[in-house]
Amino acid sequence: MDNENIAERIENLVAEEHSLRRQEQADSDDVEQLEEDKRRLRALEVELDQCWDLLRQRRARSASGQDPDEAQVRDAETVERYQQ
Repeated sequence: MDNENIAERIENLVAEEHSLRRQEQADSDDVEQLEEDKRRLRALEVELDQCWDLLRQRRARSASGQDPDEAQVRDAETVERYQQ
């Protein structure tokens, strides 16, 4: 996956996240659907973090003269433990 594909995936995930956040308000009376919305939002957040991490890895590898295609998607546990 190249940088453009990753950036496009990020854009799609963000659009879905925004849509789900709007839907969450509409689903506020439906407890089951609201929980499903929250589960999907959490999954989106993790995938977004993984995509951003991969994009940063690729850019760093390129900047240091290394092959960006050797960057790997890190597991959710690793990415979610990063300090901001």
